[in-house]
This record gives sequence, C-alpha cells and structure tokens, in this order.
Amino acid sequence: MKYVLLVQYDGTCFSGFQRQKKGERTVQGELERAAEALFSTPTRVAGSGRTDAGVHAAGQVCSLEAQTTIPAQKLALCFNRLLPPDLKVLASAPAPEGLDVTRSAKKKTYVYRAYVAPCELPLLSRYAARLTQRPDLGRMQAAATLLCGEHDYVAFSSTGSSAVTSVRTVYAIEISEKMENAYTMYEIRVTGSGFLYNMVRILAGEIFAVGCGKSTENIKTAFETGTRSLIAKTMPAAGLTLECVDYGAAIFPSKEN
Repeated sequence: MKYVLLVQYDGTCFSGFQRQKKGERTVQGELERAAEALFSTPTRVAGSGRTDAGVHAAGQVCSLEAQTTIPAQKLALCFNRLLPPDLKVLASAPAPEGLDVTRSAKKKTYVYRAYVAPCELPLLSRYAARLTQRPDLGRMQAAATLLCGEHDYVAFSSTGSSAVTSVRTVYAIEISEKMENAYTMYEIRVTGSGFLYNMVRILAGEIFAVGCGKSTENIKTAFETGTRSLIAKTMPAAGLTLECVDYGAAIFPSKEN
C-alpha cells in the first residue's frame, strides 16, 4: 500500500533532501533509515521535490510503499520515535489513487526570510539571512510584480539544473515587513508551478537588490536574453523554507477530523 507523509525539518545540518554519497546526511536518507527500521525491509521514500543543503521545510510531502498493519494515521507517530529532533512527520495518510508526489504537484510555495539588524542575531541566523541595508518595500513590490507570470527563468537559476525546460509560472509573490525592537523582518512568499535550481533564492536576491536601489530595467532584459549576470546574487540557503505543496485537493485529514 502507498502512504503519504507530511514532513517538517530544520535543514541546517542536512546536505539537502536527496540521498547522496555515503557520509552525507540527508532528509531522504534519514526517512529511509527510519522506514527500514519500522518495516524491517529497505524502503524507498520519494519527495515532492529536492531542497538544497541548509534549506528548511515546513510542509514537504513524501510517499512510500509498505506492507504494514499500522493504521495510516499512526505512521507519523511511529516514524517520529525513530527520527532525529530536526526531522519530524507531522501527518500521515493513505496516498490518493494515482498520486505521484513529485509529478502531481500543482503549486509550491516557498518563503524567503531576511532581516535588518546592526549585527547577526543568534536566534534568527539559522532561519533568515541578514541584510546590511534596509530595502524599500514599495520598490520590492514593484520588482515582484515584474517577476510574476509565465517566463523563461533561465537567468534566475544556477548552473547544474537537470530541468528539461526553464519555462515556469510564478503565480504570486507576496512581501511583508515586520518591525521588531531589535530588527526588521522581511518575508518574500513565492508561489509557482515549480522552480529551477536556486530560483527562489535568486528571485529573492533580485527583489532585495531592487529594494536597495537597483533599477528594474535588468529584469525584462534578463527574461529576453537569459543572462544570469544581469540579476542579483543568490541569497543564502538558511533564509529559505518550503512552506507547502498544493495537489489541488487535500491529501491529509483536516485537524477537525
């Protein structure tokens, strides 16, 4: 039988989601190790996508096949007894008929967080990047508007992508600014059909650069020419969190149930 898992992790000490060479600690590797202990047989765990080293997830969706008498909704509890503190399963359920957690995803939402403060703040540095200049919210929103839509985002990706096409649709980019006593936090929430390698971190970098005074002229040219050098640097991995994956219908029981 096929099951789905809703997974959350702090990516700081992981070399990304995907299983890698021996010695590299990955989310997939930890989940498969727990699954083998739970089901007494090697078990492959698939993810809705790959996150890079240092990137976090609030709602990654995974799937696996297993023969077990454990009720589907109890699998989360069983996994959590075997998983480390920085990786937990929030919910588990039978997989809907025909669901492929990678190919069936309709939308993904990532959040990039960055803050402005006089120095690095220890309680934020694992989950947000520090900006040395305060960006203008209006300019950031103007850049976000230009970056939405269906485009060839090759200029907004790093080399090494295995994607067949670099055309993607960004449905929405929402930006918020929250002022605290010691810092100001900025959140860039990006929802799209899918993303290229480092694409969200590069989009965030360009939005912050425009917010700090860079012209928006290069955005249109970058879409037309695919020239990566026109666009700002890739932001650090620590600020990025995979927020949720949308399959067009709920695949986990609601909390009310």
